[in-house]
Amino acid sequence: MRFGYWTPTMDRWLRNVDETFPIDLAAQQRIARAAERVGFDITLILELNLSDIGGADGPVLDAWSLASALGASTERLEILAAIRPIYHQPVQLAAKQAATLQYLTGGRFSLNVVSGWWAEEARQYGIEFAAHDDRYAFTREYVDALTTLWRDDVANFDGEFIKFEGTHLQPKPSPAPHIFAGGESPAGRESISQYADSYLTHGGTVEELGEKIADMRVRREATGLAPFKHFGMAAFAIVRDTEAEALAERERITNVAEGSPGFESYQDFISKSELNVNVSPEDYSVSNRGLRPNFVGTPEQVARRILEFERVGLDVLLFQFADPEGELIRFGEQVIPLVEQLRAAELVGQ
Repeated sequence: MRFGYWTPTMDRWLRNVDETFPIDLAAQQRIARAAERVGFDITLILELNLSDIGGADGPVLDAWSLASALGASTERLEILAAIRPIYHQPVQLAAKQAATLQYLTGGRFSLNVVSGWWAEEARQYGIEFAAHDDRYAFTREYVDALTTLWRDDVANFDGEFIKFEGTHLQPKPSPAPHIFAGGESPAGRESISQYADSYLTHGGTVEELGEKIADMRVRREATGLAPFKHFGMAAFAIVRDTEAEALAERERITNVAEGSPGFESYQDFISKSELNVNVSPEDYSVSNRGLRPNFVGTPEQVARRILEFERVGLDVLLFQFADPEGELIRFGEQVIPLVEQLRAAELVGQ
């Protein structure tokens, strides 16, 4: 299992509780260096121009600028920056930026390709927001164009949406940035199976993840491409000394009332996405259905739950924490070693 955390590009992860944390460079560097120290392997830097948690007028940092800063501040952490193709035109510029980050980090830069879901954000930033399946079609072509530029010494591309001729891009990224992507609709899954290296998904139950992973393996095999390298999931963790304390914290942050700062953007998200589950108020309380996997409890309870997901094929977990520094350190010190110990004990007992 590879453990990751969400870099705080905005100053809160809770929709229903008015609690903020610092997102200045010093705080980002402390968190990233602590993550490396306590066993995290990767950080996801989401890309938004508006805050879907604190409301459209909340502060949000640019993902790629922050990726550069964290790449320079760390030694082994994989920097997984989100890219939404509709906001990165022309493709040549994104290819050059990604190649540069891969070069400067010594091969530690990856991309989480997101087709986009927030119509109001696109409107405010003057971006055409196409229909759901059309966004996935554009994304697939965009990734093809990126990989062409990273591969060919003189790159040519003649697609439906993207065209370029005789384009030079040096230095080439070596290796090319790893492509993660996520989607739940039939069109999304089919598209991702044809261009991504690894599959990411929103939080779900063990049964839901088992179904998704099995389905994506079948779809991938049908393409004739190499199997997905990783299957990953977004999650929110609440780790406390006792189960009662963890459940009390869960109740505190999921007390949902309409009209809270992120409610409108979340309604936009579920109306513009094709999700394979019904979204509950508890799912709404944190982003990407992070509480649905139920990583809530004592260190041992959470570690055992992680192993349940590992058994169905999940091998990357990307966590949010209400306190992105203190709770990250607690998780790294108390949960990650327990996962290794419990796994080893299971192997001995077999």
